[in-house]
Amino acid sequence: MKIINRIAKSLCHLTGALLFLGLLSGCAQNPVTGGQDFVMFSESKELELGRTYHPQIIEEYGRYEDEALQRYVEDIGQKLAVVSHREDLVYRFTVLDSPVINAFALPGGYIYITRGLMAYLNSEAELAAVLGHEIGHVTARHGVRQQSMAQAANLGYTLGAILIPGMRTAGAQNLFNLFGGALLSGYGREHELESDRLGAEYLARSGYNPQAMIEVISVLKNQATFAEAEAKKQGQEYQGYHGIFASHPDNDTRLQEVVKAADQYKTSAGGEEGVERYLQRIDGMVFGDSESQGIRSGRNFYHGEMQFALSFPQNWHIQNNPSSLVGIAPEGVALIEMGVSDLNRKQTPAEFIRDRLNIKDLKNGEPLSSHGLEGYTGLAVSQGKTVRVAVMYLRTQAFIFFATTKAAGDFNNFDADFRETVLSFHALREDEKSLAEAQRIEVVTVGSNDNYSRWAAASRISNSPLQQLRLLNGHYPNGELRAGQMAKRIR
Repeated sequence: MKIINRIAKSLCHLTGALLFLGLLSGCAQNPVTGGQDFVMFSESKELELGRTYHPQIIEEYGRYEDEALQRYVEDIGQKLAVVSHREDLVYRFTVLDSPVINAFALPGGYIYITRGLMAYLNSEAELAAVLGHEIGHVTARHGVRQQSMAQAANLGYTLGAILIPGMRTAGAQNLFNLFGGALLSGYGREHELESDRLGAEYLARSGYNPQAMIEVISVLKNQATFAEAEAKKQGQEYQGYHGIFASHPDNDTRLQEVVKAADQYKTSAGGEEGVERYLQRIDGMVFGDSESQGIRSGRNFYHGEMQFALSFPQNWHIQNNPSSLVGIAPEGVALIEMGVSDLNRKQTPAEFIRDRLNIKDLKNGEPLSSHGLEGYTGLAVSQGKTVRVAVMYLRTQAFIFFATTKAAGDFNNFDADFRETVLSFHALREDEKSLAEAQRIEVVTVGSNDNYSRWAAASRISNSPLQQLRLLNGHYPNGELRAGQMAKRIR
């Protein structure tokens, strides 16, 4: 214990020395506060970081191909940018073609929001709040400040290992990781609150109601609650939006205070909301999976570009990952994963499993023939668990299935479901092509007979459609539609 305390004391002294060194050679004036920040990047380097990584972001997520919507978001963003603390920057606002609920910024004025997040916002003011928050990260140089702190932490251990013999142990490295990680995570939380404060100020100066910042936090909080419940149903851990250190509830006292402080910048009594204008703009926007990713629809999955379809067991959760499709039973007690690989040799499905999958000891092997397609299946053992392995051929590709259970003794209870899923695989039929089209948001005026249960029953949304519809309209967890209101449903 004395050794650990001595190492920790050395780390504190070393970090202090590094920060002092930063004051001498790595400080810059904060564009927001006018104070001095520890940074290891010049403004030119900051702008270069944005230019370098922007094409990579577009490559990773894709740009949403709706020019009218892109211009709308750009216009709102520029309205906020001109009243920011760094109005000299050229800001770029991009809607990303991703169902993930997220928004983020690169150094130098590159701001991104996903269509996934836009689907759950309900006013132009809320959109402005998200963009304003991200502009705040740019104006306060949070990206380069965070990166500078990370580099200083890494440099600190390198120098310390040379100068302080006690830091050369694995235990010391772990301790330093904890020390530096907590420092950086705490610093990140302060960044989030500062961006909320700046975003609220930019909202007020632009004529929007600063309270929209609170409303967006409430949207994200509801999403986190829903996602946590969904993860629990699948027996998985929930990974939160922006990380645990950065999260704050919508009734957080400091958040309320910084948003209230923005009232002094208001240009009008109430502030712009723009509910109807925003809903009209996102009417017809893609919801959930894009057509290039394949479409989940209830328990079914349709892929128009790859021309296949299949069905998972009732009430299973479907995950559409970039390289695989996964079905997860309630509470995560069983799963089926499907991937695809090109065929290069003319070999039977059984030979494919033996040679390409390198499974030499397949048990109970048998050929499959379903929907005019040929395949093969059998049982293998991995880490003490039985795994059903199957391959189905479609044109020049092999579709590969692995299915197993969390508890080894449960396999026989689910094997019929595994086989049924594999045998449901088929080439996309003509009457299914419309089902492979992306689902879209439809903004309607609620009628007297409308309710969420009726909408959910008619929806193609996979995975808790009733609650997702409530989330879309700000009525989570138990709210109901009101006749005469504008609301979003999915078609």
